[in-house]
Amino acid sequence: MTDATVSGTAAAGAATEPSRPARGPAAIAGVVAAAAALGLSELVAGFLTAPSLIAAVGGFVIDHQPPGAKDLVVSIFGDNDKLALETLIVVVSLGVGALLGLAARRSFTLGAAGFGAFAAFGFVAALGDPSAAAAPAAIVAAVGAFAGIQSLSWLLGWASHQDTDKAVGQRVSGRPRSPTLPSSMPNWSRRGFLIRSGSLAAASVVAGFVGRRLLDGGNAVPVGVGTALPPPTNTASLPSGAALDVPGITPIVVPNGSFYRIDTALIAPGVDVAKWSLRIHGLVDRETTLTYADLAALPMFEQYVTIACVSNEVGGNLVGNAKWTGVHLRDVLAMAGVQSSASQLVGRSVDGFTAGMPTAWVMDQSREPMIALKMNDELLPKLHGFPARLIVPGLYGYVSATKWLSELELTTLEAVDGYWVPLGWSKKAPILTQSRIDVPRYGQSVPFGRVAVAGVAWAPDRGIKKVEVAIDGEWRDCTLSTPISDATWVQWLYAWDTSSAGPGSHTIEVRATDGTGAVQTSDQSPPAPDGARGHETIQVSVG
Repeated sequence: MTDATVSGTAAAGAATEPSRPARGPAAIAGVVAAAAALGLSELVAGFLTAPSLIAAVGGFVIDHQPPGAKDLVVSIFGDNDKLALETLIVVVSLGVGALLGLAARRSFTLGAAGFGAFAAFGFVAALGDPSAAAAPAAIVAAVGAFAGIQSLSWLLGWASHQDTDKAVGQRVSGRPRSPTLPSSMPNWSRRGFLIRSGSLAAASVVAGFVGRRLLDGGNAVPVGVGTALPPPTNTASLPSGAALDVPGITPIVVPNGSFYRIDTALIAPGVDVAKWSLRIHGLVDRETTLTYADLAALPMFEQYVTIACVSNEVGGNLVGNAKWTGVHLRDVLAMAGVQSSASQLVGRSVDGFTAGMPTAWVMDQSREPMIALKMNDELLPKLHGFPARLIVPGLYGYVSATKWLSELELTTLEAVDGYWVPLGWSKKAPILTQSRIDVPRYGQSVPFGRVAVAGVAWAPDRGIKKVEVAIDGEWRDCTLSTPISDATWVQWLYAWDTSSAGPGSHTIEVRATDGTGAVQTSDQSPPAPDGARGHETIQVSVG
């Protein structure tokens, strides 16, 4: 055997040892490993009904957001704000996974430690949810860490073999391989790496999707023993003329599936009604705890109430009207005996969210605050607060409409700040007088002739007295639907003769006058700290 042969054999033998993977495959391995960690943790969380890593980190971000963040996010994404946050968390996690894959090229221990640290952070964040149990959260975190580390190890091994095979192919008896060889011989190691990476990524997506469906429970209410409710003693019905027949206008009663949703829960809490209870405590004569059956035994009533989110921009859709069925809030408070020193009622959710409102507002006999158990004749949907939520006419939701209600605390205005108050939102937040144009749409081209200009207006619980539209600055009275009550919105309509307006661009503006005679202000202001102000104004073209 010649020296050249020995040299070539030694080189080939050395090349068969696994080498450090290239940067590209290492980054891909990290991304897929991160996807596996997220997907499998989501699946396990679904089976255990525990916060997933995505939900836990998202909850931490929501709870530690800076002032103004909510207003910005909701103004951009509306009630898709949670989807936007979770998408951002996934994207950032995959990016971090890529960095950990690159770090693992030099030290696998470092990459593995990164996955372990992320899972540990998710576990700690999950414990911030009062409804989360430590043991299931720990299992979810451990599974996420294991899935990420094992996937990273497996894929980096294939990436290393890919580079080893490439090196072997370039050494044939000590000589470089012919440059024409790669085009005639496929690199099976590279193809195997990509197939395995793609398959694992796809499996991770499926696992994540199934896990989220399990966590959401299809957003269904667990109907069964203990959820049957007696008929209300006082019913509510729509008066004649409550709805206008205008194509494209918002329905006078918004269906449950179309009703806006803004809250701090990335995953709606799944409450076992058999174990649920409502505690009334604080400045009361006697602390009281009621079960779902106890509430159902109280006199129930129905009412239509329009509720709105304080983040709703002028012309926005974060407002809706529904028929709510439940019990009188004052009846429940009377069972505990509210002390005269109590100036604030704080509602607390099972997930720790709080909303505080003046006790005087709740006790005012001109309105009917309620603990709602049904929405539009159906058991309260999971997304909207099952098994019970507060509906307080006239107040923005962030200071009143507590979903997944678990506690009512009587306290003072100075003693407790609700969830959003420290983040820069006003402590007292009556819903402002507002109006919106539903048809025509901004920028729409309308024909010559009679064109419906229509929309909705609301000022709960003052009611709407008049709505006007201005066409190119000239104000005209609109036709109103028959009000259901002062606590609900109305639809409005103006029949515009576009033939007299002439072709070209025209400006339409709307304003409402509430039941007290106060006219909606034209002064513009953002939603923070107590609601957006101004008139919705659109441009349309005729012809």
